[in-house]
Amino acid sequence: MQDHVKIHIDEADVKALQDTIYVIGGKWKLPIIHSICNGNKRFTDIEQSIPFITKRMLSLNLKELEANKLITRKVDVDASTNIEYEFTEYAKEYGTLITYMIEWGKKHKRVIVENS
Repeated sequence: MQDHVKIHIDEADVKALQDTIYVIGGKWKLPIIHSICNGNKRFTDIEQSIPFITKRMLSLNLKELEANKLITRKVDVDASTNIEYEFTEYAKEYGTLITYMIEWGKKHKRVIVENS
């Protein structure tokens, strides 16, 4: 009979992973972040850059990203309809993570397709 070795997993690490997934999880957050990273700052520009996203889902996800301090919402006082979204300084390091995730996703798709 084979002995099973129990490996300790740091609870704080698990919680940190769960927090990360909570912040970036869901269907739309990463595409929204990617859109803003690529220079789309206005609501309409972000919406048009992401196929099939609804105004409601974009609005909801922008609010969640703002609540998590990843983006800021800037309103032009001279033109109240001119609202722009920008990354916070805190979130700029996140861009590197997204780049790695894109590359991993491309590699993963190739592996799956080649092995099907």
